[in-house]
Amino acid sequence: MVSVTAALASCHKPAPPLPPEQVHYTVGSGWRGERGVWFYPREDFAYQATGLAVVDRDTDAHITADGEHYDRSAMAGAHQTLQLPSIVTVRNLDNGRQVTIRLNDRGPADPGRILSVTPTVARTLGIGDAPARVEIVEDESRSRQINEQSPDARHLAIQAAPVGAVSVETLGGAPSTTPTRLPDSAQAEHLAVDHLPVTYAQGYATGGTLWVDAGDFSQRRYAGSVARRCGARVDYRADPRGLVWHVRAGPFADVAGADKALDQILAEGVTGARIVVEQN
Repeated sequence: MVSVTAALASCHKPAPPLPPEQVHYTVGSGWRGERGVWFYPREDFAYQATGLAVVDRDTDAHITADGEHYDRSAMAGAHQTLQLPSIVTVRNLDNGRQVTIRLNDRGPADPGRILSVTPTVARTLGIGDAPARVEIVEDESRSRQINEQSPDARHLAIQAAPVGAVSVETLGGAPSTTPTRLPDSAQAEHLAVDHLPVTYAQGYATGGTLWVDAGDFSQRRYAGSVARRCGARVDYRADPRGLVWHVRAGPFADVAGADKALDQILAEGVTGARIVVEQN
């Protein structure tokens, strides 16, 4: 009996400690989510969207996509494509609560969900087990500030005098070039991020109806072809990009109906389809 107990104990060794945080700015490569859908991260400092948010149920210690230690108590969340870290305002459309959070990880993998948040964010927003209708608006100035302060981000090239090497004259008269070593503190420079307060502001509760957005097109015949394949409709709307024909399916009375429609549209090869909320 003692030997069995010892054997079981050896099978439940504590997880090794995480390496130190090395928070960095990142956009990252494309990644594959559920149902074979690919997400392609990109910089967007004026992001605004609606969709369904879920609570992150992960309890394992790990490093987030931007190099932080995952913290279930932080005001943080995961997004499929935005640059990381980013600062966004999230509003629960059903009760009007809105919070400011830092996006620091990739996810959710489900193409029918736009955002996953820590349990602390969920409690603050009043989100339960069911997917919640939310609006996400990026804080452009704060997100750009992170970008500008990060040693990892791309910035405008500024011409300066070269400082990476010094020329040394040898006894023989021939110059040699010796590279200079940066101080360890400069080489190990990483992005500093602040923990956001656990608080919410009371905004407007608008509610909203669920639709599946199947894409925008510049020509009516292409939009009509997609709509017929997906059992969707074609709407005309002004768009500065010239993509004026909008294909969407709905409205749906509940999340289950929207999920089913999204599955059908994805099966037709419309891989960019997503669930959106049209506010009342």
